[in-house]
Amino acid sequence: MIRPEAQGQIARWREALLGAAVTALGLWGVVATHGYIPWLSGVLALVGAAITFAGIQRARFRNDAGGVGVVKVDEGQIAYFGPFTGGAVALTEIHRLTLETATNPPSWRLAQHGQPDLLIPLDAEGADALFDVFAALPGLRTQKLVGEVQRAAASEAPHPVVIWDRARLRLH
Repeated sequence: MIRPEAQGQIARWREALLGAAVTALGLWGVVATHGYIPWLSGVLALVGAAITFAGIQRARFRNDAGGVGVVKVDEGQIAYFGPFTGGAVALTEIHRLTLETATNPPSWRLAQHGQPDLLIPLDAEGADALFDVFAALPGLRTQKLVGEVQRAAASEAPHPVVIWDRARLRLH
């Protein structure tokens, strides 16, 4: 009934659409009701706005899946299963997060001490779950994360981009 391209866009923007609907419901409650309900509706509208903001960030981070390999995130452990490479990294052991734009497709490079770096293609199945994992890294700015992914998708960054480095946190 719905074209596959439209389904893909709806799925990509699902959180933002849900937040917009909650915001609209809250604003309707502010305008159309009386008593204490407008106050509760105002809170609902603010919650909806927060969901919309987070949904927009997530949608901008997501790429079309269907790439090589599968990403699994389980209790702070990131695992990548690819046809030629793979591995696992604990979130607490990551010391540098880099976006490698020279690879095809662009890939995340997760570096940890004493272990080989883990390369995860941006379009790997399940890679959109990495947004929440990366956002949990101390001091990481999600706006930079989203912006660099968009630049990589547009092939504007000719060299690897360091998104986060634990050593820089210690210097500040």
